[in-house]
Amino acid sequence: MVTLRGRSVYRGIARGIISFYQRDQVSVTKIKINDPEKEWDRYMNAKEGAVEELRILRAKTAEEIGETDAAIFYIHELILSDSQYERGVRGLIFDERLNAEYAVARTSQTLADLMRQGDSEYIRERSADVYDASERIIRQLQNLSAKEFVLDDISIICAEDLLPSETATLDKTKVAAFCTMGGSINSHTAILARTMNIPALIGLGDVKLEDFDGRFAIVDGYDGVIYIEPDNETQIKLARREEEEERKNELLQRLKGRKNVTRDGREIEVYANIGGLGDLESAIENDAGGVGLLRSEFLYLQRDSFPDEEELFYNYRRVVEDMKGKRVVIRTLDIGADKTADYFCLDKEENPALGMRAVRLCLRRQDIFKTQLRALLRASAYGKLSILIPMIIDVDEVFRVKDIMHKVKDELLSKHIPFGNDVELGVMIETPAAVMISDLLAREVDFFSIGTNDLEQYTLAIDRQNPNYENVVPPNHLAVLRMIKLVVDNAHSKGIKVCLCGEMGADLSLTEILLDMQLDSLSVAPPQILPVRRMIRSLNLSDRRQVHSNIQRVLHY
Repeated sequence: MVTLRGRSVYRGIARGIISFYQRDQVSVTKIKINDPEKEWDRYMNAKEGAVEELRILRAKTAEEIGETDAAIFYIHELILSDSQYERGVRGLIFDERLNAEYAVARTSQTLADLMRQGDSEYIRERSADVYDASERIIRQLQNLSAKEFVLDDISIICAEDLLPSETATLDKTKVAAFCTMGGSINSHTAILARTMNIPALIGLGDVKLEDFDGRFAIVDGYDGVIYIEPDNETQIKLARREEEEERKNELLQRLKGRKNVTRDGREIEVYANIGGLGDLESAIENDAGGVGLLRSEFLYLQRDSFPDEEELFYNYRRVVEDMKGKRVVIRTLDIGADKTADYFCLDKEENPALGMRAVRLCLRRQDIFKTQLRALLRASAYGKLSILIPMIIDVDEVFRVKDIMHKVKDELLSKHIPFGNDVELGVMIETPAAVMISDLLAREVDFFSIGTNDLEQYTLAIDRQNPNYENVVPPNHLAVLRMIKLVVDNAHSKGIKVCLCGEMGADLSLTEILLDMQLDSLSVAPPQILPVRRMIRSLNLSDRRQVHSNIQRVLHY
């Protein structure tokens, strides 16, 4: 038995024959040309053929898996139509008189290198999409067809990593699991595994997976291990684990369609935090009460120009319609700090986490902000949509946001464009300043959302993305818990509700404490919805002795 460890991106246990995928290498030669116009025509014809292939793949993927995963091929179309990409290819053909194949390969290399230097892991991972889309044009130029990945048995797909175009040709009924040597939680392989609800491991490291091609294996997506030719003891252990997890899942599935009511009769709504359309199906599958936080910056990343109003509107409307009347809270643009895009042309800052980001940027660049608000308001005509403003530190910021919203509404009315009449406006409480003036903020908005991730960072003066500081302070610091209690009290005194949408909301050891603080709702990642709901239904908040004991333990009263 050979045991390999990686990082699990989807839990579960799967058995199958290892099928190692070896990518065909496309060879490109640098050639000097005499007729740039002719070479440019070759490129444009190849691009047209590539775009047509992408549209076919998009339709096939939408039918087999869903529109959300199929959208990756629309992104590939956008890459090939990108003005910066096209300028790069054109410059190499006309200025340096180089052949189209080389111009495409070099341009994709340049853009991918830039993306890999990005602060966001999501952006770094998308560099693979640039290569994938570019290789499609090169194959067109060379009259080559893409390699088809044929599976004879139920298989565990192993590879260095898989590109979207490679997974599109897979027979999904024969895929038991994915295992890759590289990759990240945002890689296409990881996203596809979550969509298909199958186990997947990434980051297996520098191992020769091809040496195990054709051998039987079991993937343990709970512990992040693949066992190649496992012994009997291991097979029995994993079979028992599988039965245990299936029993747990059956109990969780019974919660679907039921209200989240504590044993003493208090109802708590549990929403989903989503980072984009890719998480929407999971939110619905896990029976979310709605979307408590949609991070709208997903539409602004991985591109070199601003999305227009129609693209924003289409995406927001789709989320609202798919939630079928359930509440959808969309946070306005939170670009800055670790989420950047070059085309915003932001000044370099010594400490971007404390700099021009979120609402500060939106108030400075009102053209960007108004475009987003118009799209949001238009989408509100199709369901229950609320708008959430991040990084508020002063009441004046709220006044300015409301003034801009009134102007946008007047513009829509003047053009007879419909929008919802009951769009709520909320603010994120994620800075100590917002906590301390939460009584004043509560007079001006319809709801609060507490973002504990940033609130912890700014309160404790610790970079939450730096692993060296994980053990500097205990989790769920007393200062942060007391801040939550203060915010809830101030909000309720003014008659507005409070949702907690940070990672803390999924900490089951804190659920009873958070509810006893009188939080109105929790918003967590989709896979955590049902476990949180189960915990809520097990609580009896009327047992004051037990609750008081827990509060004393956590808050040190």
